[in-house]
Amino acid sequence: MKKTFTKLFSTGLLIGLTFIGFAVKAQTTSLNNTDNAPAPSAAATSNAGTVAPFAAPQPNVQPSSTAAKSTDKKTSADPVDTSWHPQRRVWGYAFGDYYFDAHSPALTSTQGKENSFYQVPTNRNAFTFRRIYLGYDYEITKKFKAELLLASEPAASTPVSGTTSISNSDNLADNKMSFYIKNANVRMRDLWTGTDFVIGEMSTPSFALNEPGTNAPTSLSETTWSYRSVERTVTDFHRNNSYDVGASLQGTFDPSTKNFGYVLMMGDNTQASLLPAANANTGFYKMFYGDIWAKLFNQHIYIDLYQDYARTAPATYLIGGQDHSMTKLFVSYLSKPITIGVEAYTQDMVNGVENTVSKAPEDATVNAISLWARGPIAGTVNWFARFDDYNPDTKFTTADTYTVNTNYSSYDPTTKEKFVTLGIDWNPTKNVHFEPNVWFVQYTDQYQTTVKGYLPDDHTLIWRLTFFYTFGK
Repeated sequence: MKKTFTKLFSTGLLIGLTFIGFAVKAQTTSLNNTDNAPAPSAAATSNAGTVAPFAAPQPNVQPSSTAAKSTDKKTSADPVDTSWHPQRRVWGYAFGDYYFDAHSPALTSTQGKENSFYQVPTNRNAFTFRRIYLGYDYEITKKFKAELLLASEPAASTPVSGTTSISNSDNLADNKMSFYIKNANVRMRDLWTGTDFVIGEMSTPSFALNEPGTNAPTSLSETTWSYRSVERTVTDFHRNNSYDVGASLQGTFDPSTKNFGYVLMMGDNTQASLLPAANANTGFYKMFYGDIWAKLFNQHIYIDLYQDYARTAPATYLIGGQDHSMTKLFVSYLSKPITIGVEAYTQDMVNGVENTVSKAPEDATVNAISLWARGPIAGTVNWFARFDDYNPDTKFTTADTYTVNTNYSSYDPTTKEKFVTLGIDWNPTKNVHFEPNVWFVQYTDQYQTTVKGYLPDDHTLIWRLTFFYTFGK
């Protein structure tokens, strides 16, 4: 039933994007009328970026700025509107840590491949950035807006300088930090009333999409969690696409209040990679994303349902076609004393692993759940805490051994994980945060102790002073 649903969903999304040009003509509000829609308010584009009056500042929200006057020349087709001042905004943010690695698995271990401290040796301590953003927003007209975002996202496990291969984690061959293009898109506001059309490289609706002043959602799980500077959401931690190249419809069912909405997107499933045209997964297959969300009870309860589907080429001629799909539910409750959230997902990977005992490909099913809470202590001091439980393969046979077929490069079906973080957030002035926290992951091998390749239980424990700041003009 689930596979049928995802295929029907994918087909429907493809048809919808293909025929959107025809559908728009049937709308009751013409494109010319929507040119008179108001520009985004200052509150909508402020750094707070809250989903309710009590939400904390968001690390992925773009700082506001004073709008500058346009210097673009008007054509005869452009209406003269002296009250509208187009947005020209340079913005950004950065976060990093001073960390001390109290314990990590041996450097030869494969446990924890998806975390930022993989293969960092025990007792290492260092200052490091984990993300630097530099963005520019440009309103071409009241209807069209362009976005460019550069990102540098290094990791503590950067290879030793002097290696001949290019480092991972967005670094240059000499391990110096480098920007890459993470977003580059153009948005058409109100393709029809309440729905924007976006094309280019953009955030997906999986967890990170947050565009105040548009018809896109501003309350997905990353924004509501509020502490991306401390750690990614559970879906991001385990490598679901946060951005992709494609086309998207981002809309609200109630444009005046924006309490109910949706996102439909079709992408290349390449993120920022420039894979060759001959690559079997590029240009031959697409990834489909869908999301519906609602804010209830005066925006104190937020519900978000997400689904994606992607088909990829066979790993070898002996293995059939592969696909993977995720179904995710996120629910949060926002109030003055405490905000809590629950995010749970299941992900199916068809022919995702191969059983080396039976010599046959097998499907893998991932299950994960994340529970978190945050709230104020006093004045400018807040607290946060989170627990994740992750099972990479619920169909795992403990007496057999496996190889990985899926193109999720860091996927490992053998190791269950439990993640815990808690800490304090001191916000001494607007847009500046200091967040001392403890970061802990417990690893449990699914193999029986007698199976070759079994690794004893282990963990990563990091003590951190995280700093986070935003900037803009």
